[in-house]
Amino acid sequence: MAVSQRLFRPAKTTVKNTFSSFLIRSISSSSSSSSGTSLDPKIDLEEAAAQLEKSSSTSPSPSPYKGRNFHWVFLGCPGVGKGTYASRLSSLLGVPHIATGDLVREELSSSGLLSSQLKELVNHGKLVPDEFIISLLSKRLQAGKEKGESGYILDGFPRTVTQAEILEGVTNIDLVINLKLREEALLAKCLGRRICSECGANYNVACIDIKGDDDSPRMYMPPLLPPPDCESKLISRADDTEEVVKERLRIYNKMTQPVEEFYKKRGKLLEFELPGGIPESWPRLLRALHLENDKQSAIA
Repeated sequence: MAVSQRLFRPAKTTVKNTFSSFLIRSISSSSSSSSGTSLDPKIDLEEAAAQLEKSSSTSPSPSPYKGRNFHWVFLGCPGVGKGTYASRLSSLLGVPHIATGDLVREELSSSGLLSSQLKELVNHGKLVPDEFIISLLSKRLQAGKEKGESGYILDGFPRTVTQAEILEGVTNIDLVINLKLREEALLAKCLGRRICSECGANYNVACIDIKGDDDSPRMYMPPLLPPPDCESKLISRADDTEEVVKERLRIYNKMTQPVEEFYKKRGKLLEFELPGGIPESWPRLLRALHLENDKQSAIA
């Protein structure tokens, strides 16, 4: 079925009751070998997947789109802008934006042995093991379920085929939006990211201007500068160094691109090449999602 036909069909709100124990055993063993680090012996993949199954069920609630639930996923390299566009669509569609990167950072801000182990992985650009990410996500979905949230836009999950198989086994994903951006622009964006240490707002000081050629047009992405109140309080993320960013991109290309094929085979993948900054890309993304005619879509 074509992606365009999947965009607005009602999401199935009941999760599949069971999924193969053989799958769990096999991917559990592959996850252990691929992650190379066991963060917490109390968290294993089977337990985390069971938690996710319990927390993935949602019930319908009113929304600007006739009560339809949206279960969407954003894919894309680190720094491509998944959070920016997922957050905008979250406001437009009336569903929560759940970024697993934020969930990990919240855990990092806590104290204890687990936080120290996570910092070691993140600061070297390594992927956090599947079982831990799934456990964090299940807790977030359960909290949303208790608040009456309906649907979600996932950002940063799934990153591996293992995660995609587990997610497919416990819930129904309607659409996967795969954002793409030239690697030259990706590197500049990541190195230009800044966070206000006081309010937590995100900005970007990089001005990206890539000349066009016969194969691709010129790309211009202006900086997203802070207001005067935040200018003196900007900080960089500890893992936003050129060495770490390149390592993250290498790992993404090796481990996460197969996830694109996973969803492409299921007819759920929408490829979207970012043509430039937000003013240029946002309207085009809305058109690709058939949302351009809604009054709310005019919000820039």
